[in-house]
Amino acid sequence: MTIEIGQIAPDFSAKDQNGETITLSQFKGKKVVLYFYPRDATPGCTAQACDLRDNYQALLDQGFIVLGISTDTEKKHQNFIAKYDLPFPLIADTEKTVHELYDTWQLKKFMGRESMGTVRTTFIIDEKGIISDIISKVKTKAHAEQILKQ
Repeated sequence: MTIEIGQIAPDFSAKDQNGETITLSQFKGKKVVLYFYPRDATPGCTAQACDLRDNYQALLDQGFIVLGISTDTEKKHQNFIAKYDLPFPLIADTEKTVHELYDTWQLKKFMGRESMGTVRTTFIIDEKGIISDIISKVKTKAHAEQILKQ
């Protein structure tokens, strides 16, 4: 299933780094940055998370809620948040349920090898729960800028 701009963002229920249940529908009335990334504490993912952290106030000022999501465990998320002082929740989608809803778990090619993995993608969801933008060519070191130019 392909997700497109203008459609209603699929609702989900998943656990954050503290085991708290997060649903997309709980943020109705707010703009949401839902960013899918491959793995905690890898160079690109760290650069992306730190860029969002460093520009977090600007994102808040524009009315955005930031939610990161990967297939890492709650414990890995806790360590990642602690190490880099991340101010937003990270969702542990270990079963890949949310990834499948958003079509971000796909066959990837890397150095001639194929494997299933997370396709780094960010969905911008408006106050009504509609997808207003999809950023598929994520600039890990300037991601907040890509979001704020909305």
